[in-house]
Parts: sequence; structure tokens; C-alpha cells
Amino acid sequence: MRGADTRVVLGLHRSRHERRLLTGALDRGVRALDTSTNYLGFRSHRILARTAGDLLPKFRISTKVGYVPRRDSVEHSLDPARLHAAVEQAVKDLGREPDLVFLHNPEHSLRDAPHGRDVLAQACSTLHDAAEKGLCGDWGVASWDPSALPTLIDPTAPRPSVLMVRAGLLVGVRTLDAADALIKAWDLGDDAVWGMSPFGGSASDPVWARIDPRVFLRDTSRLSRVQAAFLAAYHLPRVASVAVGTDEPAHLGELVDALTGEVEERAIQEYRRLLRDHLRDQRA
Repeated sequence: MRGADTRVVLGLHRSRHERRLLTGALDRGVRALDTSTNYLGFRSHRILARTAGDLLPKFRISTKVGYVPRRDSVEHSLDPARLHAAVEQAVKDLGREPDLVFLHNPEHSLRDAPHGRDVLAQACSTLHDAAEKGLCGDWGVASWDPSALPTLIDPTAPRPSVLMVRAGLLVGVRTLDAADALIKAWDLGDDAVWGMSPFGGSASDPVWARIDPRVFLRDTSRLSRVQAAFLAAYHLPRVASVAVGTDEPAHLGELVDALTGEVEERAIQEYRRLLRDHLRDQRA
């Protein structure tokens, strides 16, 4: 069994939640799980507790609140009472307090909301209060598209301890810039920022056969293309941990092994410059 590595978080978004995945993660030094109230048809917490309840104390567990089920659909809500109830239900279903609870994609309710700054501030205060009451260890914000958020930050509202945003070579420059603006607005250090979806959906997507991410490495011969893409995600934007989904422990081990590589920072900066130039050309 490898020593723990906090830089890799096992994401359960598309996972089957099999016990062998969790034991495999532990064997490979992965000690962090990321899930959400709405994963696996709003059954993620209960299935984790039922199939691997004895393993959960070995992990640092993060989950998310913001989506609620309706009879035939899913609704997003930042209503304080519903957020608080969702955190309480997460504790009940998991059989323990989560170490971290994210406000899940708040932009879904904020894009067209009047008084969006107040709505976001109240949602942040709700999760802050939940952490103060011991319902979770800490709280954060997870945003798939953070572009609407930087202008809605109230400096007097509670500040999240962790921000999770998309990371990797397939993230557009507007999303990268918005993430950087949020990080600055909340005055977060690199260790307080997580990345997610480092492969833009799947490491087997054809795009990874057409490009060679090893151009971003100092040593281009030692790691695979998939490993290089994963390592680059820690720099686009700069994050301390990356949540990645898989149902195969061997793939998870391959990604953990990628962390021995080194990224060429100048190549990353040049790539961001090219992205920005391309966006400017599109607007011209």
C-alpha cells in the first residue's frame, strides 16, 4: 500500500460506486473521495454507506449541495433552508459528517437572478453556519462555469476554504481567467484550489490520440500522453488537487504515478497566451 497523496481525489460523478474501486484507491494512496447529493440518481451517499461504510473513515470525503430532485426532473436551488436540509441529509445518509461540503454550481441559479450578490452571500453564509455547527468539517464552492461569479463576490460574506473548478488542456481561456479572478477575489492560496474533469470527460476521448500533451513536460519520454495531460491539469489553472473519475483502480494508479513528472511552466504560459490570442482573433 502506497503512502497517502492528497493531490489526487477520486471523483464519483460517473462511477458505479463499487467497493473494489475504493479499496483500489486506498492501495494506491488515494485518501480523498468527492461525490455529491445528486450523483447516481441522488443515491450516492446511501450506496457508499451501504457498500463501503467501513472504508469511509479512511477517506477525506467531500460532497456537494445545490441540486434537488423533482418528480420527473432535477432542480437547482440556493435557498438557505434547502441547502441546510441537504447538508443534514448528507450526514444522515453517509453515516458521518463530510469533511468538506461544496456549494454546487451556484451559477445555475445566479445568471438571471435579481440581487445575485445577496443570493450568493446567503448561500455561502448557510454553508459556513453548517460547518460552525459541526455538520461538516469545512465548506467550499464548486463551479463548472465560474464566469458569472467574480462580479457577485461580497467581500463581507464568509469566504470558502476550497474552490473547485474545471482544469486541464481542454478548458477555455475565459473559464481559466474567471477561475483566476475568483481565486483573487476570495484571496485563496494554491493549496485551497482543486481542479476537476482533467480530461474534459474521458481519458479515452479521441482528442488524446491526436495531440501529445508531453510537450508540456520537462522529460517527454517517461510518461504517457494520458499521464502528461493529467499532470498539465495542475497548472491550468494552478491547483493543489485534482478530482478525477474512473471505475478502474489501475487507471487511478497510473494517474498517481504521473505526479512524479515535472511540467515546463514556460510551455504552460505560452499555451495560455495562444488560447487568449485565439479568442481575440475569434472576436475580431
